[in-house]
Formats: sequence, C-alpha cells, structure tokens
Amino acid sequence: MNSADILRKKRDGQRLSHAEIHAFVKGVVTGVWPDYQAAALLMAIYLRGMDGDETAELTRAMVISGTKLDLSELPGPKVDKHSTGGVGDKTSLVIAPLAAACGCFVPMMSGRGLGHTGGTLDKLESIPGFRVHLTPEEFMPILREIGFVMIGPTSHIAPADKVLYALRDVTATVESIPLITASIMSKKIAEGIDALVLDVKAGRGAFMKNRRDARLLAEALVANGKANGVRTEAIITAMDHPLGARIGNALEVEEAIETLKGNGPPDLEALSVDLTARLVKMGGLAKTLDEATVQVRQALTSGRGLEKLRQGIARQGGDPKVVDDPRRLPQAPKSALIPADRSGYVVGIDAYALGRATMVLGAGRTRVEDGIDPAVGVVLKAFPGQMIKAGQPLAEVRYRDDASWAKAQELFAQVWTLGEGPTTISMLVLDVLK
Repeated sequence: MNSADILRKKRDGQRLSHAEIHAFVKGVVTGVWPDYQAAALLMAIYLRGMDGDETAELTRAMVISGTKLDLSELPGPKVDKHSTGGVGDKTSLVIAPLAAACGCFVPMMSGRGLGHTGGTLDKLESIPGFRVHLTPEEFMPILREIGFVMIGPTSHIAPADKVLYALRDVTATVESIPLITASIMSKKIAEGIDALVLDVKAGRGAFMKNRRDARLLAEALVANGKANGVRTEAIITAMDHPLGARIGNALEVEEAIETLKGNGPPDLEALSVDLTARLVKMGGLAKTLDEATVQVRQALTSGRGLEKLRQGIARQGGDPKVVDDPRRLPQAPKSALIPADRSGYVVGIDAYALGRATMVLGAGRTRVEDGIDPAVGVVLKAFPGQMIKAGQPLAEVRYRDDASWAKAQELFAQVWTLGEGPTTISMLVLDVLK
C-alpha cells in the first residue's frame, strides 16, 4: 500500500480505510515508514482529524502491534482506571487496593510524570525497593494473589504507542484528541480488561484547560472503549486547585496511605471512592452505584484496602513498613513555611503554578529521561474558602538545596489568591459520561 497515497488522503481531509490505518501502524513499528512520513501523517491527523471509526481502528492497530494480555483465568472482573493527569492526583494508589479488596482484579499500567503533573510510577518508586518493571512470570501470580499490580509500560504492550508518542512530542501534535485517545486506549485495552473508568481533568492544572475540551476528550475515550468491547465511563473533574494537601512523590504516597486509613483529605477520599465504586459496578459486583459505594466504604473503613496495599508493596519488592511508618519514605533535609502576606479568605490555589514550583524543587521533570527527587514537595496548610490571618502558613515546603528553593519562591508567590470575603467552592465532579 502506497504511503504517499495514504498521506495525500488524510492531507485532503478524507477518511482512511481500516487497511490504510493498519498499514501505517505496521509501517511505523517495522520501520518501513520513515520518521518523516510518519510525522507527516501525524500532522495531517492533527489538522484534519479522525472520526470515531478511524480512531477506534487506529487503537486496534496499536493494540495488535504487540501482545494483549489474557486474564481469562482470573475469577472476577478485570478493571482499571486512568487519569489524564493533574497536580496532587494520587488516586491510583488508593483505587487499586480498594477495588482489589472488593473483588476486582486491577492490572494497572501507569506512566511517569512530565512537566507540572505527577506520575504514578514516580510515586511508587519513592517506596524503598518497589519494582515497577516485572516479568510476565512475576506479573500474573501477583495479580492473581493480591488482586492488583501496578507496573510501567512494557515493550510488548502497544509498542506502536511508544514510537508514535515520541514523534508527536517533537512535531507539536500531542494535543490531537484522536491521537490522545488511541494512545491512552490502546494500552488499556491491551491489558485485557473488562471495564475502565477515566478521570478526565479540566482546569489550570490539567492538560485540558477548559471543560469543553475535556468533554470532547471524554466523549472520544468513552466511544472508543465501547467500540473496542470495553465497558467505559468517564468523569470530568476540576483541576483548578490541587487534589489533596500533599504534592510531591513520597508525600503523595504518605497521603494515599493516610486516605486508606480513613484520615485523608475529603476531596481525595471522595474522588477515590467514587471512581472505585464505578469500577465495582461496571465489573458486575453491584447492581447500582449506591450499592457499589457501600462496598467500597466498607473496604475502606474495615482496613481491607490498606491491607491490600501493604501486601502489594511487599510482593513488588517494596518496604511494607512504610504503611505504618512514613518516615521510612524519602525525607527532604530542609523545610520552610510560606506565610500569608495579609489577612483574607483563600479564594484560589493555582494548581499549575504550584505544580511548576514543585517541579523546580526537583519533584518533576521537563524531559522523560530527567531524574527526580522523591523527597521534595509541598504540604498545603490553607485551602479555598478558609480564612487566614497575615503571617499564618499557607504551606510548608520540603526541599533539598537552597538554590532550588530560591528559584521556586517566585512561582510560589503566584499560587495563592486571597480575597476580602468567602468564595464559593467549585464542585469536584463536573460531569459524568457513560
């Protein structure tokens, strides 16, 4: 099949056939399509778009570029969750063990943080000894025994995505909704799951800055999942403010553990319970969302979710004692308080500025290959709607060296907005799509 003809069709806004889409993906993986032609088609897709059928077929082609896991031997629903990324978003660390405690199997494949948003793998690797790269021989016994496993991408799962994402990253085509959808869904479908819940963030600290774009992405993801035989729901959640009170890898692990103990921030607990309940219901373990929520709450209050996390950490080589003693997690050597410069009500906390500031401290990376410092981060002390007096702390910053702290202070100055009167606190869940 002539690659130039395929390029020409999409350049002119025409639909690509299933055969043409598969030829493109196979050509990219085998190297038959050189980078300049693959990049040209990605730009054509970015400019001309793809309809739902094209996007679903692109997803299928990316799935079969590698191995699709066979989880049929597991005696229960196979489910997963995906978030489009935000500041302080550590729900995966709560959801996976909670869902497992309710009878689900969760083969969660996650990614690393990039820019101002964190990544689940970086959080997990802040647990001493925790291994995110497992062999197939290690993966299945852990999933069967514990009910969840949390790993990084493998070369066998949707290898086309790794090639295409690298090209998108350097050709300004990352923001294409069809390409985002195929990238996310190919890896999730290749996990062999029955059901998927998606947390699509909208706001200053999210990839999608407004609710309209977030809804377009959510609609595309849900339609794609259904077209590929996976029960899929999406919720759109607000990301103008950070989620929870701790931002930074080890700090977020500690907060996730506290949430499983019933001591977590209300917003983090509520969102984690909601997403887990949707997985339980979609997995057929409850008839209604209310029934599923009761099950999840019981798993939380009984400590069964916490025990699952402890077991999962141990089985993946980590130190399970961090569950009882968070001081075993990496600790930053220095700390400083950020005081309010005047009295007033906290009107807003800019999640984007906060994420950038913690990145400057060393908690994030600008390139995939960059290293991070798992110990540094921020503990929030004041929240939207709260009255605060001049001099009271807005946050405590955990840092390693004075140079990074000095660079971050300018960004921290942009985080908090104080007003004369109380403000209306926006809803966390903005929309639900099924």
